[in-house]
Amino acid sequence: MIQEALDLLDEEGVEGLTMRALAKKLRIQAPSLYWHFANKQELVDALADALMEPVARNLDPQAGWLAVFTSLAHEIRHALLARRDGGRVFAGTYPALGNILRVGEALMTCLRRAGGSAQFAAWGTFSATYFITGFVMEEQAFDQTKSYSRLDLRARRKAILAFSSESHSPVYKEALLALLDKDFDSRFEFGLSIFLSGMESKLREGFSGSKTAAMRIRSARGLKR
Repeated sequence: MIQEALDLLDEEGVEGLTMRALAKKLRIQAPSLYWHFANKQELVDALADALMEPVARNLDPQAGWLAVFTSLAHEIRHALLARRDGGRVFAGTYPALGNILRVGEALMTCLRRAGGSAQFAAWGTFSATYFITGFVMEEQAFDQTKSYSRLDLRARRKAILAFSSESHSPVYKEALLALLDKDFDSRFEFGLSIFLSGMESKLREGFSGSKTAAMRIRSARGLKR
């Protein structure tokens, strides 16, 4: 059933992934699906978990935390790219299902090995997932074979140049090629390297959950004044 749902996702995109459409593909009555999934969100959660099935299966126990974390980030990206609208399917889901929990554990274990607190590991894992998922959503929007809508790059190029001309600023004009660059592998490496550098910096600073909590309390008291 999950395989058929993934196939339907590839055929119709996330918008066309409905309980009725899946029932039709399975040649069963739609109410029968509710024995397996209470609603579409449960179906989407199950697909998000299925997308993570190949990730974190062959981790090198001898590798350093940074190498493993980097490898996991790439694996997650490729897993989401493997299906149409994979980024949109995964975004905003918080299912406590096997594959997702296993991948999350692998990411958090890396950050704990690096010396981070439990909070650092949890927040770092969430932040990495946000970056990867958001990146894939943008990447798939550029790819007409994986896109949920047709992106008119020519119209966007024209609008950017018009804004640059009207604002008398060269910034957008100078950056136009970079803004519309389809070399997403290099763009991902760039963003991931910045993210990981920030993580390393936080680790060197000795980030701790208790310190962060204290800062929040002081900030809240300041606002009350």
